[in-house]
Amino acid sequence: MLIPHDTRRALEVVVALVNTAPESGETDGLPDVAALYGFLRDHEVSDVGTLTAHDLEAVHGVRGRFADVFAAPDAAAAALIVNQLVAAAGTTPRLTDHDGYDWHIHYFAPGAAVDEHLAADCGMALAFIVVAGERERLRRCEAPDCGRAFVDLSRNRSRRYCDSRTCGNRLHVAAYRARRRESSAS
Repeated sequence: MLIPHDTRRALEVVVALVNTAPESGETDGLPDVAALYGFLRDHEVSDVGTLTAHDLEAVHGVRGRFADVFAAPDAAAAALIVNQLVAAAGTTPRLTDHDGYDWHIHYFAPGAAVDEHLAADCGMALAFIVVAGERERLRRCEAPDCGRAFVDLSRNRSRRYCDSRTCGNRLHVAAYRARRRESSAS
């Protein structure tokens, strides 16, 4: 599946944003405006102005809707959520080249609030996945104690863990140790 650079980057932002949500007692990865600034800087989100507590609350709302797309039971449900997000953001597609990146499309209106910016650009990246018939690539980690979101971009859609070096390896080691205990007990 060929995914343009800007779409891939927007999908990375979606995943990272969804994974900031507090899950089962964890703390919120975006607890305050300073953390939001840090998130946007770390993910090189451009055209962000001054942020307020209102922006943080609005981003939390968009984050929840993105999580709903990952949890959607089918493409029609995912499309409905994405359509709502993109429409509410007032998308304004425009070609741009900035910060050393070649031509790509931004979908947010110039001067848009950060939640609209994320909803437009990231929502369109999710729309690309749904249109390509690849919604099943939007997944949650299968490790019992994880559940983090990820986009499976493997050729055969076989990825099961958010990170094979952590979650995947941890489960494989645990299974190996269980087999060894079982064989030594016999």
